[in-house]
Amino acid sequence: MRLDPRVLGYLGRALSHEYGAVQQYLTHAGLAAAWGLEAGAARLRAEAREELDHVERLTARLLDLGAMPGASRLRPVRAGTSLQALLEADRALEAEALALYREAAEHSARVGDTVSAELFAALYEEERAHARALAEWIDDLRAAPAAPRLGGIDA
Repeated sequence: MRLDPRVLGYLGRALSHEYGAVQQYLTHAGLAAAWGLEAGAARLRAEAREELDHVERLTARLLDLGAMPGASRLRPVRAGTSLQALLEADRALEAEALALYREAAEHSARVGDTVSAELFAALYEEERAHARALAEWIDDLRAAPAAPRLGGIDA
């Protein structure tokens, strides 16, 4: 198989995205902990670990292709003043991942890189599960009685 430069580009973009996701989820976990929302913080830390697993798999694929991994561009963390706002930012992050992985899987399959196509397809399914879980969590928060304000910040 001939190495396709666009597949390498997708792998690099994915790596940057996943490092950014780790950063955002850890930041959100820290904010949730600071607001006294330990259960939420623990869930967000678990999401960060899952995103770090994606980093490891993308890194391994780049190395398999003989490319040096490098996350070239980390996006700024999107924050908020409530747990729901943090989760909305995380849901937007997952939507970006879904679009990237769908496009990357389709391109990789088109150029005959089945290993990368399978990796992107697997990441797509995992991110889809993350997005569903976030949507359910947000719905649960909306259905719950209004949370008290913590230190001037909505929980």
